[in-house]
Amino acid sequence: MADSPVHTPDKSTTRSVRAERPATGSGHLTEVTALATDRGRTSIADGVVAKVAGLAAREIPGVYALGGGVSRAFAAMRKAVPGGRPDVARGVGVEVGEKQCAVDLSLVVEYGAPIAEVAGAVRDHVIESIERMTGLEVVEVDISVDDIHIEQEDDDTSSRNLA
Repeated sequence: MADSPVHTPDKSTTRSVRAERPATGSGHLTEVTALATDRGRTSIADGVVAKVAGLAAREIPGVYALGGGVSRAFAAMRKAVPGGRPDVARGVGVEVGEKQCAVDLSLVVEYGAPIAEVAGAVRDHVIESIERMTGLEVVEVDISVDDIHIEQEDDDTSSRNLA
């Protein structure tokens, strides 16, 4: 391959290359699109990549939420404010270079879901989504499972709030 993955996003000029990993659910390789050409260059903001990663992670069955306890508490307060919008990048950290990016995710997994399988599916789907939508090569997706959601806890909390 022309480019080998490194753990820090590369700042060099982008050229069209083939990613070294198979796309999720298929036998073909994901095409990484040129972001710098002789006609101009395209830069992708960190926030864009973080939103793509956050939305992609939430699409996987078994993922209850992203972010740790404190960030989820702030998100609940933001949602309670009229006109407050959910932060789809909550629990997502990214480093974005000119042609590569790295992602850190903090997950809350549903009780009973196989954590290793959920993490693997999240990693594959996030990589495929970012590469397809941005043209950046994803060099790594680190996942931290910070909590397990237990349905019974929600029922207990809501019944206590009614009293």
